[in-house]
Amino acid sequence: MDSEVKSIQLKDIIERCRHLTIIEQRCLNDEFVELVFDNGQAEAWYQILTEVLGKPRKDKGEMPSEGDLAITKRTGGIRVNQTLFEAKVDDNTIIAKFWPWNNNRYTTLRMALLIKG
Repeated sequence: MDSEVKSIQLKDIIERCRHLTIIEQRCLNDEFVELVFDNGQAEAWYQILTEVLGKPRKDKGEMPSEGDLAITKRTGGIRVNQTLFEAKVDDNTIIAKFWPWNNNRYTTLRMALLIKG
C-alpha cells in the first residue's frame, strides 16, 4: 500500500540522512539516487525512509507481488531479500529499495522518481 507525501524531492530525503555515512555515492539527481551504506546504519536509514515515505510496501523476506514487480521494472526489479518503499508525491511516485549485498556488510539504496505519463 502506497502512502501520500507532500511534495518532496529525492535530494531532500538524502539531506535528512546527511548525518549517516555514505560509503559510495553512485548517482544523485532529481530522478534517481543510488548509494551504498554500511549495514551498521541500516536501521537508521530504514527509520528515515519510513518517516518520509511511510511503511514499506514490501519488507525484506516477503515475496514480491505482481504490482511490486511492475512498479520496479524500470529500476532493476525487486527480490525477496529486498525492501521496497513507495509514496505518491503530487502526481508522481517515489520508490526506494534496499538491496543488501551478499557479504552482509553493505546495502545499496536505490530511489527513483517515477513520473506519471
